[in-house]
Amino acid sequence: MRKPTEQSAERSVPTSADVARLAGVSRATVSYVLNNTAAVRISEPTRRRVREAAEELGYVPHAAARSLRAGHSRMVLLPTAHVPIGPLYSQFFNELQWSLRRLDYTVVQYGSLGLEADEAARAWAELRPVAVVSLGQVQLTPQGVEILKRSGAKAVITLGSQRVEGAHALVMDQGRVGRVAAEHLIEVGRRRIGVVVPEEPGLEMFAERRLEGARQAVAGTGATVVPLPLRYEEDSANELAGRWRALGLDAVFAYNDEYAMLLMRALQDVGISVPEETAVVGSDDLLLGRLLRPRLSTVQIDMVIGRHLAELVDSAVRDPESVPQARDLLASRVVRRESS
Repeated sequence: MRKPTEQSAERSVPTSADVARLAGVSRATVSYVLNNTAAVRISEPTRRRVREAAEELGYVPHAAARSLRAGHSRMVLLPTAHVPIGPLYSQFFNELQWSLRRLDYTVVQYGSLGLEADEAARAWAELRPVAVVSLGQVQLTPQGVEILKRSGAKAVITLGSQRVEGAHALVMDQGRVGRVAAEHLIEVGRRRIGVVVPEEPGLEMFAERRLEGARQAVAGTGATVVPLPLRYEEDSANELAGRWRALGLDAVFAYNDEYAMLLMRALQDVGISVPEETAVVGSDDLLLGRLLRPRLSTVQIDMVIGRHLAELVDSAVRDPESVPQARDLLASRVVRRESS
């Protein structure tokens, strides 16, 4: 006697031939309709009939087979973030995904935690994406870019602190963020400036450059910069606030608005007035910073717009022989509010 699990017959997987028979058209017509092929003119009634047949049968085109026939996919691979991401990054990332979808690309996020640069490039290449947008979590190398292009990627775009040979590069000057924050604090009369250095893994590449930018700003001014390691935890902020007066600081650039809010509350809890005793500046210009009392001064960052990045991806895919270009980003300015 057969077991119950063996009694249920497996449902057959519908094919494009099944859709063609039900719709009364050729398999080629099914392919043209479901792949949105613009080069072939097909009447709207026929398109509707094909789509209805595919929906009735539960047919879904095989992406790998379609990519094999075309020589490339419509897949844009985005490595997932390895670091804590804030509202500014999330907003940008969501806009990028929506914009790519509107341009008829399939967006795939790839978990690359633990992969080294060229190892990650080989793993991404296995999926045969038409484009890769590396947002800085993995520092691509020229060899990695070549691996991706040999696998069929028509566009490789990087966001990071420096350009990579062979890739279109959007270069983010993290040092400028720390520099303009420190220049503002010097301008308002502060001379011993703490700079928060987050201890969360993955933020080093941002934090170190922002610290270096602050050091450049104080050179020759008589002001000093003191690095302040800080975890994004109340206990860590409370411990730092507890020895604040011993450090003799009269200002702090707190890396971003989230760390600034954490630290400012801890300072106020131990009786340190802001900005009278210590001026506080964050970055990212988050709405929550404007709701604090005192309202938080911040570095407003001009991030690349997700829609513009999606259009750059599409342009590079359409013209893969174009010379890779670098574009500087992260123009920054201080928005002074009550905390400084």
